[in-house]
Amino acid sequence: MKQKLFQITIIFSTVICIAAGYFYVSSKQTNTNDLRSEQIILLNEIEQLAQSGNLEEMSEKTADLQEELRNEQQASAGVNGLPALCVICLIFLITVSGYVYFQILRPFDKMKLFAEKIAQGNFDIPLDYGRSNYFGAFTWAFDSMRCEITKSRACEKEAIDNNKTVIATLSHDIKTPIASIRAYAEGLEANLDNTHEKRAKYLRVLMRKCDEVSKLTDDLFIHSISDLDKLKTSLEETEICEFMKKITAEISGEQNDVNFTSPEFSPHVMADRKRLTQIAENLINNARKYAKTQIDVNITNSDGFINISFRDYGNGIPDEDMPFILDKFYRGRNCGNEQGSGLGLYIVKYIAEQMKGKVSLHNLHDGLEVTVSLPEISV
Repeated sequence: MKQKLFQITIIFSTVICIAAGYFYVSSKQTNTNDLRSEQIILLNEIEQLAQSGNLEEMSEKTADLQEELRNEQQASAGVNGLPALCVICLIFLITVSGYVYFQILRPFDKMKLFAEKIAQGNFDIPLDYGRSNYFGAFTWAFDSMRCEITKSRACEKEAIDNNKTVIATLSHDIKTPIASIRAYAEGLEANLDNTHEKRAKYLRVLMRKCDEVSKLTDDLFIHSISDLDKLKTSLEETEICEFMKKITAEISGEQNDVNFTSPEFSPHVMADRKRLTQIAENLINNARKYAKTQIDVNITNSDGFINISFRDYGNGIPDEDMPFILDKFYRGRNCGNEQGSGLGLYIVKYIAEQMKGKVSLHNLHDGLEVTVSLPEISV
């Protein structure tokens, strides 16, 4: 389109120049020849009248000659003005062509290029639009479409990432009760249930862990058939001391490596008991895996929060890893050959935040302390 407009401009400009030159030359030659002939005739008549002494008629002819000279001057001025008219026409033609190019063709080319980039999947190039050109509304619509597509893609990517996170979280949490089931099954195989009470206890734990696995697989199933992008929590009033005492005793089992110290008060919090159990199992099993020491669990209160602390006596976490250790899929540099997905502490943080709480980690001189803080409620 631009080439055609340029060619048309050149053709019309050439035609105007040729026509103007032709009319200029032909008009000047015709006027000059005609006027010269008339002037010669008048001069001859004036000369004859002068010789015959007819002064009155000679004056009339002289006046006619003067009039012819004035007409010649005016005609010459008109012919000399033809190039100026030609220049004005050229300026008008170039102006119209420039207006068509800048106001119509160039915006259209920008829209065409933008559409090609969108078709190629490049949504990062913005399309500037001006209110003064004829395509302003269309340009705004195209750029709005780009923004909406970019936003939709970002939401889709976030949904996919959330989906992967939830599946990885549930898969990670399923491993914990399965490990307990295996441990108690091995105890039964080794005939450690040498009393009726121990056997009943082992069976209760096995059934409870099977129920936990069933609940987690239910979560996984529900997530797979719905649009859930987060694990849900159901908060209820919980007396935290008795609940944690029971949970830590079950997790400790025959390993007897978890020491729970009951405080002198009975705090209450709003918590999801199933999720709180996940927190305890994750933190205790992390300590078992990496510290391989005794684990102390304590409950304190401060600034309206109930603090549940899980303390081991291992090597802790390197200081350079501390800012990132709660991020998903992040593993510390001192994890060695231990298998893991980097989700345990992320799960703990996420569940605590769902219950309006928070998580903090502190390296001590002889171990690591992880504290889960939940808002205290009055009863």
